Amino acid sequence: MTGETSQPPTAWRYCGNQIKLWRTQAGISREELGKEAGYEYESVKSMEQGRRRPALRLLEVADEMCGARGLLLAARDYLQPEKVLSYIHDFMRYEAEAIAIYSYQPLLIPGLLQTEETMRALFNAHWPPVDDRTLEQRVAERLARQFLLSTQTKAFGFIIGEAALRNTLGDREAHRRQLHHLLAVGEQRNVTINALPTEGAHPGLSGSLVLLETPEHEHLVHEEGQSTGALYADPERVSTLTKVHAVIAGRALGHDESARFIRKVAEEL
Repeated sequence: MTGETSQPPTAWRYCGNQIKLWRTQAGISREELGKEAGYEYESVKSMEQGRRRPALRLLEVADEMCGARGLLLAARDYLQPEKVLSYIHDFMRYEAEAIAIYSYQPLLIPGLLQTEETMRALFNAHWPPVDDRTLEQRVAERLARQFLLSTQTKAFGFIIGEAALRNTLGDREAHRRQLHHLLAVGEQRNVTINALPTEGAHPGLSGSLVLLETPEHEHLVHEEGQSTGALYADPERVSTLTKVHAVIAGRALGHDESARFIRKVAEEL
């Protein structure tokens, strides 16, 4: 992450620092704490530095090993996501640590699957217009996020609306390359890409959504509007939108049929 996204939440950094202080005071090494909690050295280091959200399991083990008598464990409530978290940077932090990401986009190719040409076309169309420096920063940030797809233990599911698959954004050749990129990424065993035909009424017509599952198996939902976004952790809201996603998924084409559909759209350009 770059720019504003490089600063993790204060609660993560404070809690991680407290774990480090208690561990050091108790004379316990990171290796020892990690072994007992079931985390690698680098994972413990990332949590202590606040770059990764301290896990409940690590808090429980650290509290017991360091003799904190519940003082470390008391931080767990402050590490829970708020019922509504605004701003895209909060979403990106949870996206980075999620073990599963399921996206539905009716009008746009999902950011994690966009080619640089698609990114530039979309950022150039942004209103109000941005300067060249801002545009380049946004392209670099979006490209950097795509490294997540290389994490083979992370599951991805993308449902993409037919409108997004057919919209050339003004450049047929560039869009053909975008569709071929979808086909290539869809061959990864941790990625599924499903096309959703335009015809018919369904709850997905109301807009896009992304489901996230954290390493602690918490479930979050991100919705994005014209000029803002929100990340929901409220169980009732998450449950409702998860069911909406299931209905949308039920209407989408299967894996092989989707690949044939995307290939056909590319051939027709």
